[in-house]
Amino acid sequence: MPPNSTPASVSEKPQSLRDLTPTQWKSGIAAWLGWLFDGLDMHLYTLVAATFAAQLLQVASTADDAVKQKSSWIQAAFLVGWALGGAFFGRVGDRLGRSRALSLTVLTYALFTGLSFFAQTWWHLLIFRFVAALGIGGEWAVGSTLLAETWPKRWRPWIAAVLQTGVNLGVLLACLTGYLLSGTEPRYVFLVGIIPAVLVFWIRRHVPEPAEWHAAKASGRQDATSITDLFRGSIARTTLLTIVVCACSLSGWWAFMFWHPQHLRHLPEVAAMEPAAINRLVSITFAAVIAASIAGNFFAGWMARLCGFRIALVSLFLGFALTMWVAFSVDRSAASLSQFWLPAVGFWSGVFGLFTMFLPPLFPTLLRTTGAGFCYNVGRIAAAAGTVYSGVLTRGGNFRETLFLIGFLFLVAAVVSMVMPSPEQRSEADA
Repeated sequence: MPPNSTPASVSEKPQSLRDLTPTQWKSGIAAWLGWLFDGLDMHLYTLVAATFAAQLLQVASTADDAVKQKSSWIQAAFLVGWALGGAFFGRVGDRLGRSRALSLTVLTYALFTGLSFFAQTWWHLLIFRFVAALGIGGEWAVGSTLLAETWPKRWRPWIAAVLQTGVNLGVLLACLTGYLLSGTEPRYVFLVGIIPAVLVFWIRRHVPEPAEWHAAKASGRQDATSITDLFRGSIARTTLLTIVVCACSLSGWWAFMFWHPQHLRHLPEVAAMEPAAINRLVSITFAAVIAASIAGNFFAGWMARLCGFRIALVSLFLGFALTMWVAFSVDRSAASLSQFWLPAVGFWSGVFGLFTMFLPPLFPTLLRTTGAGFCYNVGRIAAAAGTVYSGVLTRGGNFRETLFLIGFLFLVAAVVSMVMPSPEQRSEADA
């Protein structure tokens, strides 16, 4: 019998981390490391988007309209790939198992992030980023479901915070990479993205499939489910509401994450700096945003523990919207943005950590990674369109007004979250 064939089960008895079983620890470590490297690989391009696109297009200035257009198209392709990867690997996870699918997702994003180093034209990079995103999108669906099925349910708010912190730390590693390589060609940062491939060997040897998945497969119910079941019966309402919340919030977050470094680069006092100094400032600011996000993860977990997932979602989305409106309502200096306002926006991104434990339990076991992956990652398609559209709307390098308007997307997400079902309701319906 293979080392990872022993089912991993959920235990409601553990009172502390010392009470967890070895299989629960292995599942947790695998999911957390997968998310850590997710964060690393997904944000390497964001840090060098303008400079690498300018190099590939052979233009002198990052302010060139062609750079803005092509870099946004590359990012859009990445987000579309993320959406498709969530749906595809989510189905793979339901069919073949969480551990097997997790290995495939990590291998996909690691290899194709590394291949981005060899891009010679902007569309080469677009293709490599698209395929890498298939794995990153799939890892979210599979990793979150793996933990939801193996760790105690009452720990979900804190599990969500810790899991999202893995992504944040991965982004900080990307920032460190950008900072250390600020004086080199931008393509070199992508070589760091190959490192996660080594994780695959450990996952396949040590991480078992969840007992809940084994039980569902053994019951023979797998032939009765398909992706179309997401739009049938009572599940359809859950699917549609979740898609709206994910599409609005992810569009807002990714538009902010992609365009705020470009906005910062083109502020008059920053544009006058040396290129290496600009890159360092962007990397440091990005790191400050992510550091604030880590604090936001645990604040979100505390709120979910205190008042439930749904109220926490609504409150955090409203905080997102208000901070975006205040931050970009007037022109602000580079120091004001980088030292306070941009990290303040990042704080509210802790809401996305809640999605990891909030979404999978909304769906039946053999639709779990399919449902969570499809709904969460279909928002990437909307985010892709939003990234390109916001670039078209913006004139020059001042994205302030665009970023201000993006805040309204979080207001919509807050309103729809008010009528979302909760994991507890889903559990009662299945009982």
